[in-house]
Amino acid sequence: MTTPAAAPLPYAEFDGHPATEDDLRTAAFFGYGHFTAMQVRDGRVRGLALHLERLDSANRELFELPLDGGLVRELVRHALRGAGTADASVRVQGLRPPGAAATTVMVTVRGPVGMDPRPVSLKSVPYARTAPHLKRPGEFGQTYYGELARRAGFDDALLTLPEGEVTEGAITNIGFWDGASVVRPLAPALRGITMALLEQELPGAGVPSLRRPVHLNELGPYRSAFVTNSQGMAPVARIDDTVFTVDEELMKRLAAAYGTASWDTV
Repeated sequence: MTTPAAAPLPYAEFDGHPATEDDLRTAAFFGYGHFTAMQVRDGRVRGLALHLERLDSANRELFELPLDGGLVRELVRHALRGAGTADASVRVQGLRPPGAAATTVMVTVRGPVGMDPRPVSLKSVPYARTAPHLKRPGEFGQTYYGELARRAGFDDALLTLPEGEVTEGAITNIGFWDGASVVRPLAPALRGITMALLEQELPGAGVPSLRRPVHLNELGPYRSAFVTNSQGMAPVARIDDTVFTVDEELMKRLAAAYGTASWDTV
């Protein structure tokens, strides 16, 4: 029997069938929804339960409908088979077109990626996302400020409240190191899966972690900083004019702690 050729990447399925023009038109013109992004290696994902919980919780809040984790896993497996790969960047998006009675689940498959480990520079901007606990497509403000930051010579933007309280990066969570503990800003922000897993594993690595308000005018006591997202983590070299030490030993400890998080089979 001849093995079917793998579909070209990026590859997309809607509710378990290859995307049609009508499907893609719906996604393009109806952006109200939510998603999660994950790195899949050999058919496994770190923090799979957290991804499924995020999808179900957001779907209930936006559409007043549950999103079954078993169904999501099957749709991801099906899309990976359709794409002919077990190593990928996978995005699962829930949307409910006008008049639809059920949630449509779009799964997109791209090639696997990892965060560039080089230190990043961040430009602070006065922008807070609406309903920051939800991971949503089409975030114009984050894209807009991220582009302005890059034009100004920075790698990305750092979102802050009007009074200068740090919330999160444009597409990352941020953590600070005060020499004794990892500190995550207390201000409302998306709880990224990588940061959640890191905080879960840090106590076992002997690294305390806590949350407290972090303000731009009070960055001096922090020796180092780092960012995380679904692609990994990287140290922060500076925020505006504040320069941070790139603590290689700290990054090794963080990577080791994160590395203890289990891989779950999709």
